[in-house]
Amino acid sequence: MKKILVVYYSRTGTTEKVAGQLAKKLDADLEEIVDQNSRKGVVGYLRSGRDAIRKKEIFIEPVKKDPAQYDLVVIGTPVWAFTMSAPVRTYLNSYKDKFNQIAFFTSQGGDKEQKVFKDMERLAGKPSMARMFITTKEAVNDKFAGKLDEFIQQLSARY
Repeated sequence: MKKILVVYYSRTGTTEKVAGQLAKKLDADLEEIVDQNSRKGVVGYLRSGRDAIRKKEIFIEPVKKDPAQYDLVVIGTPVWAFTMSAPVRTYLNSYKDKFNQIAFFTSQGGDKEQKVFKDMERLAGKPSMARMFITTKEAVNDKFAGKLDEFIQQLSARY
């Protein structure tokens, strides 16, 4: 059996919800990327968008789980200003040399796939095995089980 890690950053809980269900279905370990900056409220929202637009790296807490110990690392991010969150950008830059295989998912306001996946692959230095985006509306209303199953099927077919 392959060893899988689901890593995510979540400002509002939406990405966390998706990551938790995905980890459960994959029987995977789960790791939250912890931002050392407060991103709560309106000021946090604005700071988040600014950091994303500037492609800024920020300080995150050291991870508890070494991605090199996993066959597959699935990384989840909210989409901020049409790009990945600053904490995920920092995680990818910090640990890219430790990934065996990767896959990505996003939570986002819009209903079209963003260019964020290409940016994540570029930072990670390798192509993703599968990609999934969940809209905020789908997550809030628990209407994403089908997308999770499809994502898991893509992983299974390539793994």
